[in-house]
Amino acid sequence: MTTEQELQSLFNSLDRDQDGKVSIHELFLSPGLSAIISSETNTSSPQELLVRYDADEDGSITFEELKEAVEKASNLT
Repeated sequence: MTTEQELQSLFNSLDRDQDGKVSIHELFLSPGLSAIISSETNTSSPQELLVRYDADEDGSITFEELKEAVEKASNLT
């Protein structure tokens, strides 16, 4: 289980260009961090994460979208 602060730190590490969004490209640049995200959101791949949780369908995940995904998977404490 992850705290919101830990999740924010993980998100910031993935967001290499610091635009407030994590793109599919950024997810693939950090396979270890992507694996953590997948386990916390119960998804099997970065593509599945985007398909299931990219609410605004812009091809990237915001912190709020990631937080919602982790909450739905009941992994946020």
